[in-house]
Amino acid sequence: MYHGRFKGTHYNAGYKWGKLLYKNNKIISNQHTFVITEERKNFAKQCLSIYEKYYPEILEEIRGIADGQKSSYEDLYTFLLSMYCFEFDNHCTCLAIKNENNIIFGRNSDFLVSIEKLYMNCLYKLENSYAFNGNTTAFVEIEDGINEYGLAVGLTFIYPKIIKAGFNAGILVRYLLEKCKTTNEAIEILKVLPIASQQTLTIADSTGNIVIVECNAESIEIIKPNEDGNFVTTANEFNSKGMKEYNNYNVDNWRAEERYISSYNALKENNHNFSIELTKDILSGKYGFICQYDRKTNADTVWSVIYDIKNKKIYRVEGNPSRKQFKEDTRLKFK
Repeated sequence: MYHGRFKGTHYNAGYKWGKLLYKNNKIISNQHTFVITEERKNFAKQCLSIYEKYYPEILEEIRGIADGQKSSYEDLYTFLLSMYCFEFDNHCTCLAIKNENNIIFGRNSDFLVSIEKLYMNCLYKLENSYAFNGNTTAFVEIEDGINEYGLAVGLTFIYPKIIKAGFNAGILVRYLLEKCKTTNEAIEILKVLPIASQQTLTIADSTGNIVIVECNAESIEIIKPNEDGNFVTTANEFNSKGMKEYNNYNVDNWRAEERYISSYNALKENNHNFSIELTKDILSGKYGFICQYDRKTNADTVWSVIYDIKNKKIYRVEGNPSRKQFKEDTRLKFK
C-alpha cells in the first residue's frame, strides 16, 4: 500500500504528487486500468460544470496532477469523474456500531490482487479543508476515511443501473470528509449535491449518530439502527425497500448478499458485546463469509480498516484481515 501525504493548496498537493510519480517513471495514463472512451469523455464534460459550482478545488487538484505528470488534464478528469459510473470492480463491506463505550466504523475493501501495490493510504491536510486519513484503490477519490472531527465515511459500490452528471461515489466520500463535522451535516449535503453513481455511504460521527445512506441520481434513502440493535451494515446491494429496484442482479457482485448477511447476523447476535475485537473478528471472517476469497481468481480483501471514533484511534490491515494483523495508525491529529 502506497502512503501519501498531501498539504498546501489542492493544486500544489496534486502537482507535487504527480511530479513525484513522474520522476519515478510512474505514468498514470500508462496503467491498464486507465480507460478513456468517447462515452466517458462526453459524460465527464457534462459533470464539469457541477464540480466547478460545488467543488472547484478538486478540479484544481486534478489539474495539478496532470501538470506534474506532463499529461492531459482532459484525460485525467475524464478518468476520475466518470469512475463508478461505468463498470468498475470495486467491492466492499461496511459496518458501524455504538454502545455506551464504543462508536466504531469498520470496512473491508475487496478489489483486484493484480494491482494491490498501487492502493493508497492518504493523509490530507489541505488549506480550507478538514484534515483526514483515508484509503483508496485509485487517487484523488477516497473510499473510506475519518477526519479530524471524528466523522467516518465509507462507500460500497452498486453497479450502475442509472447515471446522471454529478458527483461519483469516491468524490462524495472525499467531499464529506473535507467539509463535514457530523452525520447530519453530511446527510444535508447529500440532499443538495447532484449524484452521478449508485452507492451506499456508511457514516458515523463522534456523537454516535450512525446511518447508511443509499443513493443514486434519483433517490436517497436513510437507514438507521432498528430493533435488532445499535448497528448498521451493508455490502454491494441496496437493502432499503425504496432502492431495491435499482439493484443490478445481472453482474458479479462478489457474493455481496452473503457478506451482508454474515455481518448483519453477527452484529445482531452480539448486540450487547460490541467492541473493537468483535469488529476485527467480523471483518476477518470469523462469523461467516466476508473476506475468504481465492486469490488465484484475482480477488481479495486488499485492506481492512477500523475507526475507533470514541477513542480517536485508527487500525488498518494492509491486506486480508484473516491473514494479517491490524496495526494502529497514529498520524492524524484529532480535534
